[in-house]
Amino acid sequence: MEKLAVYLVAVIFLSISATTVSGEEEAVKAKSLFEQKCSLCHSIDRPKSKQKTADAWKSTVMRMKNTNGAPVSDDEAKTIIEYLTENYGL
Repeated sequence: MEKLAVYLVAVIFLSISATTVSGEEEAVKAKSLFEQKCSLCHSIDRPKSKQKTADAWKSTVMRMKNTNGAPVSDDEAKTIIEYLTENYGL
């Protein structure tokens, strides 16, 4: 019984660690995508100097994509919106 408890604690710890690393990796990828795509048209300082709601970031990113022709796929736009909301949201 004691070995089972130790095993379960180890599995839970490894699962939490893997989730944290995965989350950190995703955050790094999102930041990189934001910097790569948005810097094609303007300085990264421009969006980083703003704070907006999730809806406002969505509106901005979709305007850049659909009206201004930013080369961003729908999935990339979603990732960028989530990144901006998380880091520069209200």
